[in-house]
Amino acid sequence: MARELKAVLFDLDGTLVDSAGDLGAAADQLRTDRGLPALGLEAYRAMAGAGARGMLGVAFGMATDHPDFPLLREEFFQNYERRLTELTRPFDGVATLVEELRVRGLRWGVVTNKPSRFSRPLTAGMALFASSGVLVSGDTTAYTKPHPEPLLHAACVLEVDPASCMYVGDDARDIVAGRAAGMLTVAACYGYLGQVDTAEWGADASINAPLGLLSVLDLAIAPSSLK
Repeated sequence: MARELKAVLFDLDGTLVDSAGDLGAAADQLRTDRGLPALGLEAYRAMAGAGARGMLGVAFGMATDHPDFPLLREEFFQNYERRLTELTRPFDGVATLVEELRVRGLRWGVVTNKPSRFSRPLTAGMALFASSGVLVSGDTTAYTKPHPEPLLHAACVLEVDPASCMYVGDDARDIVAGRAAGMLTVAACYGYLGQVDTAEWGADASINAPLGLLSVLDLAIAPSSLK
């Protein structure tokens, strides 16, 4: 049956913004600071959604159980903190999408596993987020995605029923969290996914570009709804 949608929530990196350049540069600096050759930003792109674990894995082939991982992770964080929005940009069409949500009377916000140490200054430094109604970071609640609590918290802040929300993300954990929260779910397939088969995630819909969400919204409120 059709739903009365009132809000659309988004993951951040890989869904609304392309932050691979700044993440990769922060990791590559770890190498060049140690006299190692730069790998180049494209080497890191596929792992941009995996945070420090992914970036250090590319830069040094280092797993999280390596004894040097905690120190290098903090150095990576400091590198990244100094350049949060130097190369980071909204994906093409995102600004238009956000404006269309406003025109349609839909509230919107961000639910990310990115710690507030980075998510707050990043979103504060980009005009895109001026109209966002909520930012839930990886340390806002006691849980991170794929647990539904961050999404439920966002719905609470927006004062909307979770069943009246749609969640859009570029990782399987986004879809798991959205479904567990009782929201419609949309897989964003244009970020860092590469050859990942998003059909296995069980999302209600998938999009290959941000503006593809407009057609999904039309379908979600039509008699032949997604749900």
